Amino acid sequence: MEIVEGIGIGLGVLIGAILILFLRRALVTRTGGTIRLHVRVSTLLDGRGWSPGFGRFAGDELRWYRMFSFAIRPKRVLSRETLVVRRRRLPEGQERFSMPADWVILNCTSQQTPIEIAMERSTVTGFLSWLEAAPPGAASPRLAHQDWPAA
Repeated sequence: MEIVEGIGIGLGVLIGAILILFLRRALVTRTGGTIRLHVRVSTLLDGRGWSPGFGRFAGDELRWYRMFSFAIRPKRVLSRETLVVRRRRLPEGQERFSMPADWVILNCTSQQTPIEIAMERSTVTGFLSWLEAAPPGAASPRLAHQDWPAA
């Protein structure tokens, strides 16, 4: 009987954890403005270190939340004022196994720190529009390369 109780408690904890993950995502995304977004958190191995998550636009910030985390706060916050896209490319090598084929990787810098983010091809246009949007009179290019190849 103790084994059955242990299994029941284990299943209850597992279901509770999954429920908390879904509730967290619903709480964070309730205001809209979210996109699927992978961020490269480690560059130790070529093509590895990508972490899935979702980004939420909040004014001049893109807040990135890990997909499988219980944290309410974003893991990374990218400010439109300091984010510069250096180049974009398609997934290469091992990266093709960790993300869908139609995704695009953007090599960026934020406050002089390199960061790589990946998103769906259809999302890149909206992201770049958000990045370049600025109040009237503020001309500050956020895209380092205007002659990108079609990715």
